[in-house]
Amino acid sequence: VQLVESEGGLVQAGGSLRLVCAASGLTFSTYSMGWFRQAPGKEREFVAVIMWIGSRTYYADSVKGRFTISRDNAKNTVYLQMNGLKPDDTAVYYCAASRGEILSPADYPYWGQGTQVTVSS
Repeated sequence: VQLVESEGGLVQAGGSLRLVCAASGLTFSTYSMGWFRQAPGKEREFVAVIMWIGSRTYYADSVKGRFTISRDNAKNTVYLQMNGLKPDDTAVYYCAASRGEILSPADYPYWGQGTQVTVSS
């Protein structure tokens, strides 16, 4: 299984960025796909998830209304559209795949390598 995130980047506060995660080696349509992030000195935290059934979505309160997760099962790809970025959103962002529970990093057996997102004030 391989999950590969697109390059992140440096963006000013209030700006937008879209992350892309391409999956291979798994039956993508049967996995819930999540995004997590980890800032320096902090634990990895849940950002958003899109379920494999019905594409239901869930978001952390800190990103609700600003971030949108979506998926394209034909392309084995999951997206994270980030708008209204804040300096507190600065972190390494990871995509992950799960066939079970979805809110904890421990629920995900497969992870991407991570991509840095930096938001300047």
